[in-house]
This record gives sequence, structure tokens and C-alpha cells, in this order.
Amino acid sequence: MAAQEKSLVIVESPAKSKTIKKILGDSFQIEASYGHIRNLPTKDAATENLGFDVNNNFEPKFEIIPGKQQVVRKLNDLAKKAGKIYLASDPDREGEAIAWHVRQILKVPDDKIYRIVFNEITPKAVKYSVDNPRGIDMDMVKAQQTRQILDKLVGYKLSPVLWKEMGNRKLSAGRVQSVALRMICEREEEIEAFKPQEYWSIHALLDKDGKTFEAELSKIKGKSVEKTVKNHEEAQKIVDYLSNPSSEYNVSKVTKKTIKRKPTAPFITSTMQRAASSKLGFGVSKTMQVAQKLYEGIELENGTPVGLITYMRTDSVRVSDDAQNMAHDFILQNYGEEYYPKTANIYAKGKQNVQDAHEAIRPAYPERTPESIKQYLDNDQYKLYKLIWEKFMSSQMAPAEIANKSIEIESGDYTLKAGTSKVTFDGFLKLYNDDEDEENKEADAKIPDLDKGDKVVCKKVEPKQHFTQPPPRYNEASLVKALEEYGIGRPSTYATIITVIQTRKYVEKKNKALYPTLLGRAVSKQLVAEFADIMDYKFTAGMEAKLDEIADKKVEWIKVLNDFYKPFMDEVNAVMKTAQKVTVETKVTCPNCGKPMVLRTSKQGSQFLGCSGYPECKTAMSLNVLQEMENEQDEDTNQTSAEVCEEKCEKCGSPMDFKIGPYGKYLECTSSECRHRKPYRKSTGVACPKCGKGTIVERKSKRGTVFYGCDQYPECNYVLWNEPTGEKCPLCGEMLVKKVLKNGEVICCSSIKCNYKQEADS
Repeated sequence: MAAQEKSLVIVESPAKSKTIKKILGDSFQIEASYGHIRNLPTKDAATENLGFDVNNNFEPKFEIIPGKQQVVRKLNDLAKKAGKIYLASDPDREGEAIAWHVRQILKVPDDKIYRIVFNEITPKAVKYSVDNPRGIDMDMVKAQQTRQILDKLVGYKLSPVLWKEMGNRKLSAGRVQSVALRMICEREEEIEAFKPQEYWSIHALLDKDGKTFEAELSKIKGKSVEKTVKNHEEAQKIVDYLSNPSSEYNVSKVTKKTIKRKPTAPFITSTMQRAASSKLGFGVSKTMQVAQKLYEGIELENGTPVGLITYMRTDSVRVSDDAQNMAHDFILQNYGEEYYPKTANIYAKGKQNVQDAHEAIRPAYPERTPESIKQYLDNDQYKLYKLIWEKFMSSQMAPAEIANKSIEIESGDYTLKAGTSKVTFDGFLKLYNDDEDEENKEADAKIPDLDKGDKVVCKKVEPKQHFTQPPPRYNEASLVKALEEYGIGRPSTYATIITVIQTRKYVEKKNKALYPTLLGRAVSKQLVAEFADIMDYKFTAGMEAKLDEIADKKVEWIKVLNDFYKPFMDEVNAVMKTAQKVTVETKVTCPNCGKPMVLRTSKQGSQFLGCSGYPECKTAMSLNVLQEMENEQDEDTNQTSAEVCEEKCEKCGSPMDFKIGPYGKYLECTSSECRHRKPYRKSTGVACPKCGKGTIVERKSKRGTVFYGCDQYPECNYVLWNEPTGEKCPLCGEMLVKKVLKNGEVICCSSIKCNYKQEADS
């Protein structure tokens, strides 16, 4: 009988259930729903089965997710035996919707079901929530459902337009993801259109009583010179004057001041993702996965699972009074009174539509330092927990004090500036510094004590040439920042947005930067041209704001959907009537007929490049080859423009020229009547020891492996797997080659029967 009176707590994940079980004890049974158990139908858009009735106030028709029937049966069996049922899914809209769906499938009276929420899985928070349950917040549920319906409307209505125009039924559009794709594509266009501008900076080495220091030109006739010295001639005029022995240098201004630098707020989702990217090298998805585990619970001493951080999907910087008090005690005990501010640091939300019922991301137990629990964490968990712990604790600490000294030195019309910055009290910087490069920025140069009116001597003046740089490509962290600044998406969606655009092959990540693919650029171009409103940043952000208003009981969800639906469908129908097949032409030329290669789709839906001269020319190549070619082209183009080809065409004797094609750099005869082509092979300058006629050149196997062979192939089949030095082995007479080992480069014999080896630099 006692077992029947147990209370049932339903959470999303088994990991979370273990932690809560340890807190609530044997009188509670904890069971997981394993995420969502119901959803709108996921059938193909072509079936028009959206899962909601647009003619009946968008009434949704949810169905149990395939594979979840067993979970539903188990939850019902347990619910029938339980005295009370607590729905303990996450404290956000998605969690509220999960709780509502669970309640809908439970075949028990509603008065047995309670909703509980907590921002941290600690005994105090969990027990308080059980003692103070509430009902399900239907406004939050409706906001989540509205997002689902909007996303499905956009995806299922725009995707067929892409199918018709681009002939690929695997293409898809998304309300938020497509806008993120647009941002990446537009940044790429900015980079391509960018024209670097030359400018010069002037640096002087000055001396005062044998102590030298550096200064930089900052003003001409009292006006700033930042990027205004445009060419070498202008720079040289300034250098000539400043280098003249007759030019005098007088200290015109000395400024000394101490500033207090305050700590910044503890992490919210976006700032945690950006910091984890820049400081730890974590991708956004990885950061959220690791944070989820830290939130749900890690087994510490005695195998007890403990939730180590507060909920990690939040845009609030609020900190609870309890957390502030714990931080206060820890800082005083471990760092001293001078490290705690006179009044506690309070952080206000800096933007609209913040879900301020949440807290900032912080350690659930500030006394659990990263080092004290390191042995229980894997490497990634330790790194992220340390980052969160240090960020939170530093946010509660006293400001740092920084002494700045700035000196201006005049010589005629020119003013040079030198400065130093020194931390005199580290304060919060003892734990965390937002600026990774600050230590490098803080001038370590020892500027002598100078007063206004002092004279200094110029030892050397040097001009430095610079070029303005294009805007950087987005990486995951900077894209999250941009999305947040535009108000696009919410903390729970950033990781999904970035994952989806990469999964769809619209974007690829290279060296952490996000590059739009040819397919991604074509899709974005079509969507922007035909659905300007849907793809507009402000429109998308405005829709996010409306979802927040639904959750805050400020607007009816049906009104939001009605206001969106009719003009949207009018636009879709108009485009579908006039939509025509689009040819996506590339800059790649066909190696056989010279016509442009275009993006094509196979019957199976995969993308490839095909000749625009089809069916007369049936040349085709993998899209991967294009990507590799573009990578090589970035490297080769600059070289090719400056290189002079000294080879002559073996067919007609005319000069050859360097060209870039789909398979990289090649040679082409300059004669319009001949146009003979052959692959470019990078020469090693080493004569072939086998035939004596040819030269050893760099080649690639079908798998892309670099090897070295005679350029007279197939007449001569001499090959090496390592670059030859041109010298012969003193032991056996075979060719010596360069080989890269873990310990560095060595010179060794190319014969596997010979063990000769020497250091590369000997």
C-alpha cells in the first residue's frame, strides 16, 4: 500500500532523474519522458499534412512520436499507482510544452498533476518546488506551439518553391535558419566586394637620458591620423621631417589616471557559447551538450549525482540572493575583504524580451571549486565548469584598478603618443578576464618619468605599411552574437540553427569559420529575392518578440498566426505561379569544352556539377571537387597572377600560360589555334635518376596522396613517396629524400633496404 502512495516525478532525461532521486528519496519515484512524447506530424511537405487546421483557428493535432508508445504506457502505469504526479521538465517554453503534452497523455485526474520548476538541481531548489507547485502555464505552451506552427508553415510552404526552381526535393527552408544563412552569405559578399585600402603608421624610437621608448604618430596639426596616411610618399615626408637632426621633440602633455574596471555579468547562454568558443575552442553544440550534463548531474564522492550549474538556456543575468550570499562568504574567506565590493554587484537585463524568471548561468554550489571536483569530471566538463565558476565568482568581486599613463610628444606639426597601462589591484581579474589579449595590450615598455616641457631625442623613425582588412567570416560564436543582437532566435535555438544550416550543406566550417556553399548561396539568393519579408532581419526579430508577448499574456496566439498567414500565403502563391527553373552557374569552366559548369541535381537528390553544354557535353564532377578546387584556387590565384610560365607548348612551340580549372592549376598554350593543355606539376628541380631525361615533379594519387614521379610518365615510371633532395645516399647510391617524423624532419635514403639517416639541418 505504501508503494502505491509514492509520488511520481516526470523529467525529460534519465541523467536528471538520478540527481533528483538522490534529493527526494524513496518516497518519490522518478521517471523520464526522454524529451518530447508528442509532436506535430513529421510527414513530407508534399502531403500537405501540416498537423494543424488553418481553417479552425490553427487547431493543432498532435500525435505520439514514433517509438514513444512504450514510454507512454509506462508513464500511465506509474501514474495510476502514484498519489501525486509532478511534471518537472525544464523551466522554459520547451519544458512547459513537454509538461503539457505529458499531462495530455496521462489517463488520471488533473487534480493529481502538478507542475514544478527549478533553475538548479539542488536540495533546496527541488524541495522548494515540490512544496510550492503550480499549474501549467498555458500561455508559455501556446507561445511554444505558435513557434512550431510558424516554423512548419514557413518550411512546408517555402520548400516546394525551392524544389520547383532548383529541381531538388531535398532542399528546405526555415523561418530562422534561412535568415542565419542569409547573414553568412551576405558577409561572404562583403568579403568578395572588399577592396583593401593602403595606409601607413609612423613609429619612433625616442630617448630620454639613455632610456629608450617607442611612440607612434597620432596627430598632424591636432587632427587624428588614424588610417589617413595613404601611401609611401606621404609617409616618407613625415619620416624625413621627424628623422631630421634639427627636429626637436618636446613633451606637450602627460596624463596619469587610475581607472576602475568593473566585472561583467555572469554568463547567459549566448555569452557562455561565445566564451567557450574563444577560450576553449568548443563548438556551440558541444558547449550545450557539456553544460546539459553539468546541469543534470555528475556523480561526485560516494557516487552521488550532483547538479553543478544552474539551467543553461537563459537570457537573464539575474542572480538569486542565496547565490550572492554564498559568493560573498566564499570571496571573503578565500581572497579577503578587499576583493569584495562595498555593495553587491547587481546586473540588470540589457535588452528587451528577457525571460527574467530565470537566473544567469552559475555554479549551483560556489564552494565546489573546479579543482576540488576535477577528479570526477572529464576534460571537457572540467574546462566548461571552470569557465562558468570563474566567470560567476569574478562577477561578484571588486573592480580592478588600472593605472594608465599617456604621454604626447610634439615635433613641429606632428604629435606622437606613448602610453602604458598597469594593473595596480587585480580585483575580479584574479579569476577571469573577458579580454584574452589584454595582457598583450598592456604595454610592458618602460617609459621614463617625463614631465610637460621635457625634451627627448629621436633615435629612429620607421614607417609601416598596412592594408585595411575585410570583415571576418562568422564563426559559431560571432554568429550567435549577431543573432542575439538582431533579436533572432532564443537561447534554446542557437545551437540548432547552426547545426541545421551545416547539416543541410548550406554552410561548411573550415578552420572554425563558416563558409556558405555554392548550394547555400543559391538557396539564400532565391529566398531573399522572392520572400523579402520572411528573410528580413527585423521581421524575424519582430516575430520573436510576438512569441514573447504571447508568453507574457499580452497578445493572443491565434491573432499572431492570423496576421501572419494570409499575407504569407498570398506571397507564396504568387511566387509559385511564376516560379521557373533556375540555373546556378559557377565560375568553373568545363575542362572539355570550356563552357561554365552549373549546379545540378541527380535523380537521387544529390548535388553535382554538370556542364552547361549538356547534352552535347556530358562532363560532370563532384561538388566536393569544387570545394577542394576553391580552396586550392584561394592559394593559387595570387601565385598564378605573379608567375611567369617559361614552358613552351610541345605541340606548336608557343608559350604556355598558367590557368585555374576545376582540378587546380594547369598549363594552356597561348596560341588560339592550338590551346593545348596539360596538368601543372610542381617541379622539385631534381633530374630523374632512372631515365635521365625527365625531372621529378609533385603529383597526386587518385586518393589525393602527394607523391613524386618523373614528368616523362608513362614512358618513365620512377616514383618516390617523399620529396627528393637531389643528393645520393653515401651508403648505397639511391636518392636521398626528406621525411617528416614526430621529432622533426630528417634526411634518409629512399631505399627501404638502407638505414641511412641524418638530421635535416646537419
